[in-house]
Amino acid sequence: MTPPARVRVIDLETAGAGPYDVCEIGWQDLEQGPDGAWRLSDERGALFVNPGRPISPETMAIHHIRDADVAAAPYWKLVAPEVLRPPGGVLALAAHRAAFEQRYCRPTLTGEVDWICTWKCALRLWPQLPSFSNQMLRYQRMPEGLVHETGLPAHRALPDAYVTAHHLRDMLNETSLEQLVAWSREPGLLPRVPSGPHRGASWPELPTETLRTLARDRDADVRFSAECELCRRDELGPGRSAPPTQPKLL
Repeated sequence: MTPPARVRVIDLETAGAGPYDVCEIGWQDLEQGPDGAWRLSDERGALFVNPGRPISPETMAIHHIRDADVAAAPYWKLVAPEVLRPPGGVLALAAHRAAFEQRYCRPTLTGEVDWICTWKCALRLWPQLPSFSNQMLRYQRMPEGLVHETGLPAHRALPDAYVTAHHLRDMLNETSLEQLVAWSREPGLLPRVPSGPHRGASWPELPTETLRTLARDRDADVRFSAECELCRRDELGPGRSAPPTQPKLL
């Protein structure tokens, strides 16, 4: 029998910003059933990783992984291939704010596999929500079937991957995998201005000159979002703008 289509959601906890500073990896698989619907599979797990350096108190305060927990664990180069390239392969790897995981899960470890960023996709699919962190999406959306205790403690690799997988399941059942991958390759399309004097305003509310200023912002997501609105106005024609489509962030 042909194995079902599979996407693997991963989450990393780290000891620092170096390329091998991973101290835990967790994963939760999604499978596409014969009916075309996506669902969580029973394939999930987590492994400690020896980062080869002490874990700082500031980092331990986030994930509560201690040096003693990882002292006997294998190094990242040994752990990563078996998790990131499982037997039978995957259609894509996914993570919330996937740019973080991609810093450590480089193509030499993953192969040329596509990535899905559930944060970027949430911005596109659920722009009416006030916040888009993994845990805020959890409680704003209350995904069906999410076992509360399995998703705890937060900021540990398996519980976070498990929560992310519920968001991704709903995304895959709303639009195609190909669309999610395409969105994930672009900067985030923010539904509202995230900071500054126009914080909370939707892009259609802003004057064109303000948009041009924001299109030069240092933040890639802000630049991209402002540029998209400018392009939309060019398509509408001179002097025309659509009414605001997103509520303000209160």
